[in-house]
Order: sequence, then C-alpha cells, then structure tokens
Amino acid sequence: MLLGEHEHSLDDKNRLTLPAKLRQAFEDGVVVTRGSTAASTPIPARPGSSWPTGSKSLDPLAEGSRVMQRHFFAGATQGELDKQGRMVLPTTLIEHAGLGREVTVAGVYDHLEIWDRTKWGQQLHEVEGSAEDVAERLAN
Repeated sequence: MLLGEHEHSLDDKNRLTLPAKLRQAFEDGVVVTRGSTAASTPIPARPGSSWPTGSKSLDPLAEGSRVMQRHFFAGATQGELDKQGRMVLPTTLIEHAGLGREVTVAGVYDHLEIWDRTKWGQQLHEVEGSAEDVAERLAN
C-alpha cells in the first residue's frame, strides 16, 4: 500500500527521487501518464506490475472508452528506477501537470500522485473545507 505525503524536488534532468519506503512497490518499473482531468492535475505513477488499471473493463466499441484509452495510453511512459531510486518525468507530463521544481509525492493506496507543491497545498485546503460534505454524500 502506498501512503503518506513526501516533499521532494525535481533535479535539472527532471528526475524525482522516490521515498525509500515506497521504492519496493516499483521494483517492476513505473508507468506515468496524464492525470484524468484537465491540465494542472497531478501525474499518477503506478507500479509497472499494476498497469494498466481498469482498461479491461472499458468497452472498445464505446467512443468514450476509446477517448479515455487514447488519453491515458498515448500519454504514458514506462521507466525504471535507477540505483538511487530516481525516476525521470517526461517534460510533456511536467508541463501538462503544471509542476514546478518543488513537488509533493502523495501515496494514494495503489498509486502515487506527483503534485506541484503549491497546488497540493491548495488541494488540501479545499478538501479540508469540504471533507464532511463529501463524506455525507458518499454515505447516502
């Protein structure tokens, strides 16, 4: 299980060092792709062994499914962690997500989300202000 918030920086070669306690999940590689919504969303990073998640349940005859597959698969990149536990983030994904050099890596159960640190703070502020309402809606 991938958990926690971890503050890191991208280096000049767009490499991100994963926290040591999260690296084991990525022994079989890592896949990064576009987020599920518009630009300025986090970059999801999944262990290579768990990719692709949910694509088998998509109906290839449905236009919406094909659009989603194009979005995720065409924007995806496979990679490996180097000996220092670093992964390279493609410039296209960095720009799509609006990442600066300072990032927060958030563990979200079965994947990581790589956020611009300022945007992560804004996200937390929004969630904290609405968590009770969201929990109530999900309970109903």
